[in-house]
Amino acid sequence: MANQHESIDLRSPPVDPSAAAALNWFPGPPPPNYSCTLTPELVAKAREELQEKPEWRLRDVQALRDMILKEQLNLRTRLDDAFLLRFLRARKFDYDRAMQLLLNYHAGRKAWPEVFQDLKPSTVKHVLDKGFLTVLPRPDPNGRYILCLRPGKWKPNDYPFVDNVRALYLTLEKLIQPEETQVNGIVILTDYSGVGMSQASNPGPFLAKKVVSILQDGFPIRIKAVNIINEPRIFKGIFAIIKPFLKEKMAERYILHGSDLRSLHQNIPRSVLPEEYGGTAGQLDMCAWSRLLLDCEEEFIVEFCQPDPLEGVVFPESSLFEGEQARGQDEDSFRGLRSQLYYCY
Repeated sequence: MANQHESIDLRSPPVDPSAAAALNWFPGPPPPNYSCTLTPELVAKAREELQEKPEWRLRDVQALRDMILKEQLNLRTRLDDAFLLRFLRARKFDYDRAMQLLLNYHAGRKAWPEVFQDLKPSTVKHVLDKGFLTVLPRPDPNGRYILCLRPGKWKPNDYPFVDNVRALYLTLEKLIQPEETQVNGIVILTDYSGVGMSQASNPGPFLAKKVVSILQDGFPIRIKAVNIINEPRIFKGIFAIIKPFLKEKMAERYILHGSDLRSLHQNIPRSVLPEEYGGTAGQLDMCAWSRLLLDCEEEFIVEFCQPDPLEGVVFPESSLFEGEQARGQDEDSFRGLRSQLYYCY
């Protein structure tokens, strides 16, 4: 039987130069034959914060590659330098933790087919058109791009909530391509304007737990802060659903601003925020990021519309998601939380 690692090439296809010129506000991925694109300042930052030593970088990548080839012969995954570096950086070059993150990354796809089956930008265009999410065009002073979520733009009658998760995942996949993001991380800005009881109670704890599990343990991105603005009274109930699944470090990165834009500006400067949030960077443009994703359709087809990457792979029982038993336990606890939401509302 042929080695499956030799039969699959999931590197991103070349980008058309004219398309790249139109999208040049967002940095691209490293070249197919990897060479470092980090500035000297970011090389120093990666050394200090991520324990990344430039002189050992490719040796570390090869060590992780050898682990995969030795321990996970059936795992259909990219093995190129640029891809594996994402996981090493996300786990500060700890081989074992990077390997576990890679397995979790693929396990999430298998555990949640509603999200990952036929995952490409054209299938979430309705989410992008609603304005549920975007990425602000200017990074903050720390070089972190800002993912802006607006859950109040979604109504349960519009489409299933899982479509929002699909759009979010595609956005994260695009965000993590540049090496700058792998080193600097990202910031999330969530505007809860317009969120009512129907949106707050719809996802439920099982779905919330799966989203949190992917963000914390199943995706190679560093979330450095989560800024919440315009949260309604029922947000206490919403956060009560999410918080039990958050690690302590992540929970500490949630910052609640209410309607106090001055508080927000202490964490995200006005120079990178749109006028809607008291900034000076012009009006909020929901179209630029949507166009960028939709123009990457072929890239995502290559990445996601492939045979099951986990065929023949056996995971331990304590994998990323615990399955239907966990669903029952979470739904039982949700009944009490739902009453809290109604009380707050």
